[in-house]
Amino acid sequence: MVAGGGGLPARGAGAVPGGGRPLIITEDPLLLDDLLRLCAAAGAEPYVHHAVPEQTGAGGGHGGGGEGGAGGTAGAGGTGWDSAPLVLVGDDAARRVRGAPRRDGVLLVGRDLDDPFVWQRAVEIGAQEVLRLPDAEALIVDRIADVVEGAGRPALAVGVIGGSGGAGASTLACALALGAAKAGERTILIDADPLGGGMDVLLGGESAEGLRWPDFAASRGRVGAGALEESLPELHALRVLSWDRGERVFVPPAAMRSVVAAARRRGGVVVVDLPRRVDEAVAEVLAQLDLVLLVVPGELRSVAAAGRVAAGVRMVARDVRVVVRGRCPDGLDAEGVAGLLGAPLAGEVPVEVGLPGRVAEGEPPGARGTLARFCDGFWQRALGAPQGVPA
Repeated sequence: MVAGGGGLPARGAGAVPGGGRPLIITEDPLLLDDLLRLCAAAGAEPYVHHAVPEQTGAGGGHGGGGEGGAGGTAGAGGTGWDSAPLVLVGDDAARRVRGAPRRDGVLLVGRDLDDPFVWQRAVEIGAQEVLRLPDAEALIVDRIADVVEGAGRPALAVGVIGGSGGAGASTLACALALGAAKAGERTILIDADPLGGGMDVLLGGESAEGLRWPDFAASRGRVGAGALEESLPELHALRVLSWDRGERVFVPPAAMRSVVAAARRRGGVVVVDLPRRVDEAVAEVLAQLDLVLLVVPGELRSVAAAGRVAAGVRMVARDVRVVVRGRCPDGLDAEGVAGLLGAPLAGEVPVEVGLPGRVAEGEPPGARGTLARFCDGFWQRALGAPQGVPA
């Protein structure tokens, strides 16, 4: 059994801890009201000052809507210019910020779209971006929410799609998610196939409390990552976003994009079970994945069908690899199948006798056996962490 051909997607640098409070510097009451409203939308309680606060000392700065005097200090436990994770400088306060130590995370915010000197002021204070209200409201909420949730390395996102009907893609997706959770990763398993019967059913959790896809159908813009995770059913040490047993089989592309983006922002691992048809909503998911595993049964008709699926997936996905399941057709090996499909080989998974019966009795896919060993090898390569899997 081969566990991964070629290098797997690299993981990024460590995430920045969440829970920071942004710093607002402005004397403009209307601008301040807008920024406080945007902070509230992002779940943040900011510090407010009229000028650059000093790093040490007492008094001056206040949380929430309170305002510090010009040149006031951050106060005990407060946020100074150097320590704030994000600084929102009102255009009215740019001259008072001039000369402050250069740092990352400074945004210049104003309203005048036609001001010809705004970029000069931005350079003078070392601002990374110039944002104008109301057009930039959504972007400002994103920047603030990143501070609250802990912006940093996103989750390693892996999609699994069947090259033909009955390929075993859902089973592999479940097993991969279970393996990542066993490795100690924060793991979310997303069922993007409304006609697949429900990943919660496959994991024996159809009656578990928590939200399902129909509850997110109206989602727009940014979905809170922490709130999403906490709202989902927890099964076998991982969170599962599945479909309910209702009639809804469609989630708008914007909602699909927002929910998957929220799942990734918490870091760890996101595994997505994909339908074979790539529509607009599925394309939104594919665009956010680091890797797509195309599961191909070892028979000629399945290889032919997988070629059509691969063509559609490759139009959006950045990295597609083949997993061959079962024995290969006569005259072909796994590398040959991958070559026919024009994608690297990620591995081979033998057909596991007895697995359907164990799943029917309540054992999750990948708890043991050859499928578990495949997932063990995959995550050792992707995560760089050892893990033991029972035989």
